[in-house]
Amino acid sequence: MDKKTERRSAIKKLIASIPTLAGLGYVANARSTNENETSFGEVTEFQEVPLFSTHIARNNMVYIAGRGAHEEGEEGVSYDIKTHTEIVLKELEKELTKAGSSMEKVLKVSVFLSDIADYKGMNEVYRGRFGKRPPVRTTVAVAKGGIPVGSLVEIDCIAYI
Repeated sequence: MDKKTERRSAIKKLIASIPTLAGLGYVANARSTNENETSFGEVTEFQEVPLFSTHIARNNMVYIAGRGAHEEGEEGVSYDIKTHTEIVLKELEKELTKAGSSMEKVLKVSVFLSDIADYKGMNEVYRGRFGKRPPVRTTVAVAKGGIPVGSLVEIDCIAYI
């Protein structure tokens, strides 16, 4: 199957899986051999209450939760947008690999910037990271308050397995 046909098939599966995702319940670290069943990545908890899963895989699709860079330089000096973007993209790649996918299989990316002035710097690091045919992408600057825990960028994605 060529890349174009493979992507079309993945997009059809994505669209078909959307109604079933709305009714998902909480299951931590489930694994499935049946492609119609759901598997979950690690669950982030807050005071013993599930907050979110790091990824959810269903119908040969994987949905990766937003990743931010919560790093500080020496003596509390924050890294710049390029460093934060590099950290976030590496974390996305690790999570995609855990879910059985890869950067080349990403179909949709959402990028959230603390400051739209960082758009150019983020793009310099982002360019070429998803193979020769990059995914569709939405990029927005977040409202007052920024991205949680001081990250300059947060990225989530949808890919096929």
